[in-house]
Amino acid sequence: MLKIVEIEARLFLRDRLNSLFAVLFPSLLLLLLGAVPVLRTPDDVFGGQRFIDTYVSALIVFTLAFIGLQRVPTVVATYREKGVLRRLATTPMHPARLLAGQMIVNLVAAVVSVLLTVFVGFAVFGIDLPHHPLGLALAVLLGGAGTFGLGLVIAALAPNARAAGGWATAVFMLLMFFGGVYLPRFLLPSVFETISVFLPPGSLAVQEAWLGTAPDWRHLLVMGVISLVAGTVAAKTFRWE
Repeated sequence: MLKIVEIEARLFLRDRLNSLFAVLFPSLLLLLLGAVPVLRTPDDVFGGQRFIDTYVSALIVFTLAFIGLQRVPTVVATYREKGVLRRLATTPMHPARLLAGQMIVNLVAAVVSVLLTVFVGFAVFGIDLPHHPLGLALAVLLGGAGTFGLGLVIAALAPNARAAGGWATAVFMLLMFFGGVYLPRFLLPSVFETISVFLPPGSLAVQEAWLGTAPDWRHLLVMGVISLVAGTVAAKTFRWE
C-alpha cells in the first residue's frame, strides 16, 4: 500500500500543470478577488463581514470538488484506456488498493491547498483563522472523502477517459451550484439550500466551522456515509479493462 501511494504521489507531481492548478488556483483566485476594493468592504448582506471573509469556505468547497471530480476520474479512466490497469491485473494487487492510493494522494493535495488558502487569506487580507479548527478538519476530511468517492464511482463506471471527464464535469457543476460557489447559498431556493447541506463537499459544514460553531454532526455523518457507500460501489464495480 505504501508503494502504491508513493508511486501515485510521484505521478501527481509529474503532472505539473494540473497538479499546480489544483493546489494553487484557490489561493490565486482569493488574491484576485481581494484585489477588488468593494469585496474588501464590510457589507450588511454578509452579516457585516467582507465578501472575501465569507467566500473562503466556497474556495475550500471548490478545491475538494475539483480534485475529487476533475482529477481522480480522469486519471483512473486514463489508466484503463492506456492499458495500465490491464497490466496491473496480472499482479496480486486488489483494485481497492489502487483506488485507496488515489484517495490518499489527492486528499493530501486538497489539504495542502486548503492550508495554503488559509495562510494567504490570513497573511494578505487579515481574514480570521477558522473559529473551529477541529470542525473544519472533520468537514474537509469527510467532505473530501465523499467527493472523491463519487469521483471513484465515475472512474469505475466510465467506458473511457473522455466519458469520465464529461460525467465528472456534470457532477462537478451541480456540486458547485449547491455548494454556493456560483451563487451565495442564501440566494438559492430553500429546498436547494436544504439539499446542499447534506451533499459533499459540505459547504455549510465548512462555513460553520470557519465562521463560528462546530458543524452539525448530522451533516458530517451523512457525508461519511456517502463516502463509505461510494467507495464500496467503486471497489465492487471497478474494471481493469
